[in-house]
Amino acid sequence: MLPRLDPPWLDVQYNARAQVPDHAALLGKWARASAAARAGSPQALLDLRYGDGPGQTLDLFPAARPGAPVLIFIHGGYWRTLDKSDCSFVAPSFNADGAMVVLPNYALCPAVSIEQIVLQLVEAVVWVYHHAARYGGDPGCIALAGHSAGGHLATMLLSCRWKEVSEDLPAQPLNGALAISGLYDLEPLRHTPFLQADLQLTPTAVARLSPAFFPRPKGTRLYAAVGLEESDEFQRQTQLIRDVWGPTAVPVCESVPGANHFNVLNGLANPAGRLHELALRLLQLR
Repeated sequence: MLPRLDPPWLDVQYNARAQVPDHAALLGKWARASAAARAGSPQALLDLRYGDGPGQTLDLFPAARPGAPVLIFIHGGYWRTLDKSDCSFVAPSFNADGAMVVLPNYALCPAVSIEQIVLQLVEAVVWVYHHAARYGGDPGCIALAGHSAGGHLATMLLSCRWKEVSEDLPAQPLNGALAISGLYDLEPLRHTPFLQADLQLTPTAVARLSPAFFPRPKGTRLYAAVGLEESDEFQRQTQLIRDVWGPTAVPVCESVPGANHFNVLNGLANPAGRLHELALRLLQLR
């Protein structure tokens, strides 16, 4: 068996929490910063429904001025943990830059499949496109950012055939996506013991849910980033999407110095961070 499909090795490679001994403290910082962000944003609208299914709510942090570009941030957690409320801390710095920020929730595995989660987030994008103007956002300028499993989901959305979802949508309603520590080839996860029971991936599901197996999307772009301190497999995943989709579709493919799987998000929330800058480019604010 190839080393990359050896189950014990895969557990080491993909168990990001085990790789970062202080992950609990970092997640605690996220929670406190997120609570502070919500408390400091009295204009925020929490738990708006974007669909009828379980978990289909979103938090919306409007910008001060109308016509704001819209950043949709998709949380990670291997499609099976975490919540939009854990990531409210990404919103304030983008609000200060003049962007609206939307954080959708989604149902979690194993109660639903990853494919069902993708379809839920298609509904979230449709909701944002149709409702952004009501809350001061510009439906003509929507970008995605996602972390870990959220990076996978954001990348999947770039490949959606939007006209088949709704005739009133543009062929590509998304300016692009910033995928941070994303997962683009799900085949290794099918063999990773600590994930198998919850994700229930089959070969057919892997083929349908791995952006690295898709043709590159047209009319949009992906920025791919990963923490330099992350595992070899997370590094490989990030380079893979660049290799497959090419530099036209993936013009940015970078490792963030000094960053692990969790503190890499500091560079998104921090207005001086490289990931923040990349997101502003997608929002046409840089």
